[in-house]
Amino acid sequence: MSRAFSTITFTPAVRAAQEQYGSRERNSLFEEDSQERNAIAQRERAFIPDIDTFFMSSVGANGWPYVQHRGGPKGFLKILDDHTLGFADYAGNRQYISAGNLMNDDRVMLIVMDFAHRRRLKIWGRARIIHDSDEPQLLARLQMPAHRARVERGYIITVQALDFNCPQHITARFTEDEFAAMIETKESQ
Repeated sequence: MSRAFSTITFTPAVRAAQEQYGSRERNSLFEEDSQERNAIAQRERAFIPDIDTFFMSSVGANGWPYVQHRGGPKGFLKILDDHTLGFADYAGNRQYISAGNLMNDDRVMLIVMDFAHRRRLKIWGRARIIHDSDEPQLLARLQMPAHRARVERGYIITVQALDFNCPQHITARFTEDEFAAMIETKESQ
């Protein structure tokens, strides 16, 4: 069985580009991988609860991609089961571009970042929006009680494929808390 991400991403045009640039043979190994990699496994379960930022892309009715940063306290991106993620959508700039795009096309991609450890997880999925009036118990599972922002809705993402990606060009960046912990560790040595 082919790896889920190569099924989604290796279109004929991508395969042609791989051929043109000399990486087709190496990339064909992804297609031969016996693991489908469309479920949240132990590696992702160890990674996702520690993140506080990701980028989500959606596709507009006009075909243009849109990428939006999503951030919150660690653990705001919730693992609901082996194939489902969710997060609370907090009040923001009120443009509703992602929400509007999902009314036309439910495909999304998340790039989940851990800058401090130079790790990146790519997740392809299908998203739907939930509201308190329709699914209050599910929305309650997505909330972070200590986070004082107002929840407007929730996003539920059914995972179609996922892939950890090479850290080669990820610049290490640290939150204030991570930096303070490094200083404290250094001072105690």
